[in-house]
Amino acid sequence: MAALARHTYGEDMNYPIEKTDEQWRAELSPEEYAVLRQAGTERPYTGDYVDTKTTGVYRCRACQQELFRSDAKFESHCGWPSFYQPTAGDAVDLIEDRTMGMARTEARCANCGSHLGHVFKGEGYDVPTDQRWCINSVSLRLEPDPAG
Repeated sequence: MAALARHTYGEDMNYPIEKTDEQWRAELSPEEYAVLRQAGTERPYTGDYVDTKTTGVYRCRACQQELFRSDAKFESHCGWPSFYQPTAGDAVDLIEDRTMGMARTEARCANCGSHLGHVFKGEGYDVPTDQRWCINSVSLRLEPDPAG
């Protein structure tokens, strides 16, 4: 698992892609902005990729950085797409999230700082990492593999 940075959401962090709030609002839909830039959460079982079995690459909807591959996606029945690991160890930043009165691990795109979802450990899923990367569909864009 990527190293956990000790930051809270909204704290200044530098990312390779930095844009003003106005630029993000102009580029993203209101729902995308609420999730990606304000750490919102889409309603469970409403996202485009909850049950998708398409082979391909999942990219950050805000900056197109590769984040996950379909071979790491699994059925968790939690209402959001679940992965057991990101594509590369440096594709996602993990940040301590103490909102909502609890301690969680937030996943953000390491390229633009967009909120993706949260990571949970030790839930007993039969996956190689014992992790569930619970990711908002609206944070992702699936690029299907042309070979199928």
